[in-house]
Amino acid sequence: MENLSNLKSNDLQALIKKYSPFFKEARKRILFTLSVFAVVTVAGFVFYEKLIKLLIIVLGLEGINIVFTSPFQFINLAISCGAVTGLVVTFPIFIIQILYFLKPALRGKEYKTIARFIPFSILLFVIGFIFGAIIMRWQIEISLARASSMGIGSILDISSLLSIVFLVSAFMGIGFQFPIVLLILMRIGLIKHQQLSNIRLWIYLGAFIFTILLPIDSIIADVFLSLPLIFLFELTLILNRIFNRTRS
Repeated sequence: MENLSNLKSNDLQALIKKYSPFFKEARKRILFTLSVFAVVTVAGFVFYEKLIKLLIIVLGLEGINIVFTSPFQFINLAISCGAVTGLVVTFPIFIIQILYFLKPALRGKEYKTIARFIPFSILLFVIGFIFGAIIMRWQIEISLARASSMGIGSILDISSLLSIVFLVSAFMGIGFQFPIVLLILMRIGLIKHQQLSNIRLWIYLGAFIFTILLPIDSIIADVFLSLPLIFLFELTLILNRIFNRTRS
């Protein structure tokens, strides 16, 4: 029994020693990404007033009665601004760090395939973020127009409103990464084109559930947010089919 225990201990030590360089590399890249996130988050926290003024213009809220409902809400708002700013700026760095970490484990062709999609991944994140903000602005305009038509005044809680806008926009940016992930997995052979085609309806349902879980109290907005995800999924299948024909 003692020999067996020593054998297991030696195997564990050998395993740790074998993968120790990978753990160190992962730790280094995680710490670097978190450091950038922390610096950018602090910058967003410090300059949150300018960001709020810009968002009020972008969302078309000039002239609307916007209020704080608590003397401490500005702190939560500043934290939200900082966190979202950190997420938006750090996301491309996070993707690049993952790519460099995986490089030793990838074949040259696989690495080039993934590297080729990084600019499109960053672009889709930005587009998804902007699309989420546009839908939120449209939803706000509808709400204000309905209130005005019924002769009801509108008072918007700035902290709650912008926190929801931040969350929806950020998650839509992340959701727009899904087609890139699928395309990469298909290009390196981990997922087959036909497998995705067979579960098409489940993908549609998943996209709709994803948008329902976002903090928006509007089924119409959920539908509009899910449509580009479904479109990107279908576009992914088309692009993969084109790549296969070109390679053949």
